[in-house]
Amino acid sequence: MGRALGRVAWWVGGSPRRVTERNVGLAFPELSEEEQESLARRSLQSTGELAVEMGYVWNRPWDQIRGHILEIVGDDAVRAALAEGRGVMMLGPHLGNWEIVGLHISEMGESVALYEPPHMQQLDDMVRTARQRSGSVLVPTDARGLAKLVKSLKKGGIAGILPDQVPPVVESGENSLFMEVPTFTMTLASKLLGKSGAQAFFGFAERIPGGYRLHYLPADEGIYSKDMQTSLKALNDGVERCVRMSPAQYQWEYKRFRVRPRGSVDYYAPDWRPESN
Repeated sequence: MGRALGRVAWWVGGSPRRVTERNVGLAFPELSEEEQESLARRSLQSTGELAVEMGYVWNRPWDQIRGHILEIVGDDAVRAALAEGRGVMMLGPHLGNWEIVGLHISEMGESVALYEPPHMQQLDDMVRTARQRSGSVLVPTDARGLAKLVKSLKKGGIAGILPDQVPPVVESGENSLFMEVPTFTMTLASKLLGKSGAQAFFGFAERIPGGYRLHYLPADEGIYSKDMQTSLKALNDGVERCVRMSPAQYQWEYKRFRVRPRGSVDYYAPDWRPESN
């Protein structure tokens, strides 16, 4: 069903297809036009798969969802850090089914995750119930929520953050290279690592036949640098490392390559072409 939705989205065209094609072209300039088109098609199909999975993942008991995790790679390092009493920051990019990662990390330790409360109370209740049912605690992205997250990290817990969201205001990020393209990148994760002394990992749930394969990868040492540009480059390099493991399952219809201030380049302008950069 999901793949069918993706094929319809490709056939209809519009913003999802246009943004996906633009992003794939920016991220993989080494691919031929035919290879880029194939990847963009598969990406929209993967997004369709995610859409039809979400209701099932949110509403079924965790034990039932847990049964679809067929393999876990790299969790030993996460557990070792927690055993030493060190907090763990889990950076989960929009790759595969990121909801699975948010649910699974609660099995390894007490976890707190940031989220943006929706305006509709009923939707907020549904999101909180779904994401907290395996033991995680959701906190809003405000001062009180961030304080709770830092406290949990200092106590040796796990914090979940989506590292590839474009911050809403200029003060919340800086431009840094992602896939060799200047990209506005959040500074929140880097600042929290400096305050908490936590160890950073990247995690994603790759969709495979019959279920999911979870990957946990330690971040490069550069992410702990006091120099913000060094830390942000390591952050984006970690996201890229995950994306290249399963490029079709990344959320390429999201306008990830935005910059702030916008400056002279708007990659999503209808008339933008590579030669115009």
